Amino acid sequence: MPELAEVEYFRKRWNPGLGRKVVGVRLNPKARVGRGVDTRALAKALTGAKLLESLAAAKQMAFRFTGGAWLGVHLGMTGRLEAGDAERAPTLYDHFQLTMAGGRELVFVDPRQFGRIQFWQGEGVPPWWAKIPPAILSDAFTPGLVAAFLRRRARTSIKAVLLMQERFPGIGNWMADEVLWRAGFHPEAKAGAFGPKSVRKLHATLRTVCAEAMAVIGKDWSDPPDAWLFNHRWQDGGRCPRAKKPLVRAEVGGRTTCWSPTRQVLGAERR
Repeated sequence: MPELAEVEYFRKRWNPGLGRKVVGVRLNPKARVGRGVDTRALAKALTGAKLLESLAAAKQMAFRFTGGAWLGVHLGMTGRLEAGDAERAPTLYDHFQLTMAGGRELVFVDPRQFGRIQFWQGEGVPPWWAKIPPAILSDAFTPGLVAAFLRRRARTSIKAVLLMQERFPGIGNWMADEVLWRAGFHPEAKAGAFGPKSVRKLHATLRTVCAEAMAVIGKDWSDPPDAWLFNHRWQDGGRCPRAKKPLVRAEVGGRTTCWSPTRQVLGAERR
């Protein structure tokens, strides 16, 4: 499932269409990615409209057009955005396509169709966009917000809590593992056990991981450095890049989780 930085990368894949008018709209009527979309209204609103802006927040993207039209994209597990010209070879999984003036094509490709297209037209921003919580890298994301949320989820493992999009937008499985590993917190630690010092450390580490992921993966899909847990978490016999000791993988909070038992010890969160 694409996370914060991957979504940012794919958002920019459609930037060649910025400032261009839409001359053609195609949504595969049999594809699940368009479930709930009024296809006629979408085609009518977008045809002739100019793409003004592309946005990314959490695990979602939005594209704003003239005429108050908005297109939302959620990539799901296998979705991706591509841009090409008339010579681009189509695939069986091209479920949504905008043809722009000048021959540029913006395509949503999704083999397994867990992704989704959304459409909205009106004043202001779409309801589904407005309800996204403050970004982790924004000033509105404070240690106080984190502390209050952890208290409300006191009996839940911190790994599961970090995956809750209503407070940690854009954080997915690998980013949650990366945050906990860097901060030195065990994924099974209960959210309610975090003391003030640990909350501040968790908050700061969340912001650091998000910023670095955006700078490396979100910029141009570069490979993370070996100093990150990212490159070791799925290796059989993988070792902690800091402690040089074996990593552990197990299910925590319903997700396969990787941690370093040498560095991440239960009880450290109580500070």
